[in-house]
Amino acid sequence: MMTPRKFRKTIYDFYRANGRDLSWRKTRDPYHIFISEVMLQQTQVESAIPKYERFIAAFPDFKALSRAPLRKILALWKGLGYNRRALYLKKAAEAVMREHGGVLPRDAEKLLELPGVGRATAAAICAYAFNEPVVFIETNIRRTFIHRFFPEQEDVPDNELLPLVARMLDRKNPRRWYNALMDYGAMLKKRYPNPNRRSRHYTKQKPFEGSDREIRGKILEILLRKPEQSRRAIQAALEVDKKRIERCLAGLVQEGILRYAQRFFTIT
Repeated sequence: MMTPRKFRKTIYDFYRANGRDLSWRKTRDPYHIFISEVMLQQTQVESAIPKYERFIAAFPDFKALSRAPLRKILALWKGLGYNRRALYLKKAAEAVMREHGGVLPRDAEKLLELPGVGRATAAAICAYAFNEPVVFIETNIRRTFIHRFFPEQEDVPDNELLPLVARMLDRKNPRRWYNALMDYGAMLKKRYPNPNRRSRHYTKQKPFEGSDREIRGKILEILLRKPEQSRRAIQAALEVDKKRIERCLAGLVQEGILRYAQRFFTIT
């Protein structure tokens, strides 16, 4: 098996020559890194870059974000998809202000208590914001390790990758190491058939067009244009089966993104 020293040299050599110039890599501000990690959960880097910069300008810290109306947050979030993340960001900011005095906790277990933060996101924040030598797997890390260490194997489980991730980790500078791994994994996606398809955990994302996600997004666009809308008005604006609209409206209300009162829907 490739030694940690040789593997790190391969990754770092690539990174020195091809590392991406990304805004969130130029800061050590935990709030900025927190925002970038939530944005990148289900959004391509290219789409996140301009949104990140506008988001930080509009909401420069946890206090500003916690006090912002969800309507304003969603307006800036438009185009990133999975709009519940915008709600999670607001609720997480409120929790940081209420429970941590406006300071993002350094502990991964504490971060996991924040809305919308899963294990990979919590670990990534620890690595990038605090340079902690945490061990975690996300898409590009998984792709890199499957490509380099399991070139012929199918159905590769994460529990076989994690010991390797731990062994190869640059514990002196995990922030730089994980940035390098991310860029190497992004390169692999462009140059080779996606190694992640050989992961036991691989699931192909369903098309956006025609999905409930698309309908939910259109409902929010309608309500961003006009704050209050009746069920009939929303149905009239969308050429979609009424049962699907009802399902999407019910989901948005249940999640706390919309409120329904006196026959009108509004953004909470």
